[in-house]
Amino acid sequence: MFDLPVGQGPVHITLLMGPKLVQPVPAEVTQALLSAQITATAGERSGFQLAFDLTKNGIISRRLLPEGFFDPKTRLIVTVAVRGIPDVLFDGLIVRHEVGASNQPGHSTLTLTGEDLTLLLDLEERTARYPNLPPSERVLAILRQYSDYGIRPDVYTEKIAQPPHQDLRVHYQTGTDLQYVTELARANGYTFYLEPGPNPGQSSARWGPEVRLGIRQHALNVNMDANSTVDQLTFAYDGTAREEPQARWQDPGTRLSTLLPQPPISPLRPPLGKRPTPALKRRTLSGTAKQQRAEAEAELLARAAVSADVVSGSGSLDVNRHGYILQPRQLVGVRGSGRAYDGDYFVKSVTHHLRPGSYQQNFTLSREGLEAQSDYVRP
Repeated sequence: MFDLPVGQGPVHITLLMGPKLVQPVPAEVTQALLSAQITATAGERSGFQLAFDLTKNGIISRRLLPEGFFDPKTRLIVTVAVRGIPDVLFDGLIVRHEVGASNQPGHSTLTLTGEDLTLLLDLEERTARYPNLPPSERVLAILRQYSDYGIRPDVYTEKIAQPPHQDLRVHYQTGTDLQYVTELARANGYTFYLEPGPNPGQSSARWGPEVRLGIRQHALNVNMDANSTVDQLTFAYDGTAREEPQARWQDPGTRLSTLLPQPPISPLRPPLGKRPTPALKRRTLSGTAKQQRAEAEAELLARAAVSADVVSGSGSLDVNRHGYILQPRQLVGVRGSGRAYDGDYFVKSVTHHLRPGSYQQNFTLSREGLEAQSDYVRP
């Protein structure tokens, strides 16, 4: 997180590319960059789209494109330096490129589209056996296979312990590594994503609860005249979003079925709003009766936590005006929107839009209720 205001400082983009180990691209490639759009969303794969000027006799069309420099699965890292401090915005793989040829000089373009390194986990289906390993250790075993790409596991133990019982059940993986890791995350109310950085070529693979504790980013100010830092900010309150899940569990010894008690979601979702929203819907989970009790309790907790966020916000900002780069999957405060919607939010997603002389961000926020928990919001 940038702690010094960006102000009107220049923004420099650096591109690094390579098959696995990357190096800076030729200067002509960076000079040909017309725009960059990078999206990072909590619980989803990040992606990018870069557009380049495709000059007829330039190095891109003359040599790099024919020689496979932009072929799919080429690794690409985007860093942005503001006031000389670099920040890794993206580390991923090219999945496709498009060439738009035009009769008008200067209008031919090359567009690259790519996804983050979780794509590596989604390329091959496999069957694997994990005897006597709880979910978090199964995830660790999978993620260690991708250390060649600088991926470091950031794995948390489950909120509800699920000790394995090999004599009762051995867990199997079918499908891709990404599908299995994501399925385990959802079953425990966790999220899984890759966070690029802090240095180029490094990524942190988080398998755990969303980051809803700790230091807040600098506040988004709206409707505060000269102190406003956000161009627009819109809020929505969806009263039907929150559900009260119910789960039944059958004791294998007595065959008696019982309704599991409702768990508090605060271990996964520390409250950000002062006035929590009641659940209007009641859903019955299927398949929990034959699970081990701890697995059924974990699924009940996960379902209750996932549906808790009923308040959402969306907006856009100019990074130079705001003074800081807004980071996704972290907390940020809002000021100036009134008593109901001021306070702390979880930054659900951020889309970076970079063009020469312009750095805009679109973002979405979420939390579970109205009114701020505290009168203080970090400026």
